[in-house]
Amino acid sequence: MTTLILGPVRSGKSARAQTLAQAGGKRVIFAATAVDDPDDVEMRDRIGRHRRERPTAWTTVETAGAHGTDLETVLREAPPDACVLIDALGTWVAAQLLAWPDFTDHDAVEAAAALDARGLALARALAESRADTIVVAEETGWGVVPASPLGRVFRDVLGRLSQRVAAQADRVELVVAGFAVDLAAIGRPVGRV
Repeated sequence: MTTLILGPVRSGKSARAQTLAQAGGKRVIFAATAVDDPDDVEMRDRIGRHRRERPTAWTTVETAGAHGTDLETVLREAPPDACVLIDALGTWVAAQLLAWPDFTDHDAVEAAAALDARGLALARALAESRADTIVVAEETGWGVVPASPLGRVFRDVLGRLSQRVAAQADRVELVVAGFAVDLAAIGRPVGRV
């Protein structure tokens, strides 16, 4: 079973995903997607706080950075008695963009195509996974259009990837201000990405 939990920043989406993972009764593999950058004090603090909040019985797999495990591999190798919790697609897309060598405005089209291809590979791995999966994704694009090509590539790639995951998910929820809304109960996908 695949569940997608969408929501804006500080909406409660990660807490909702953790609650669902614990309630499932399976062994939880937590796929952490953020880059632990030693130069970014705020991000290091945020990652440390998230680590402390996770149950100690969970297995954490880092999927970003030079020594991270590929997220597609985590999904393919997860056993059927496990639940993989991916937190979150936005930080996964950001890590892919940060790995882009010397991103310039001219790289935007090429980067978007390459990241969309990675997103398709991730969606395939998700569909092939034998484990239950809970995917957290930041909801973007409800505000202004980003001023930079890098920001627009991030927003567009994440939006398309979220639609792909939602199209194959068994359950899709939107979390806002700590409240979860079952999107499938009130609507249906509008088309293909």
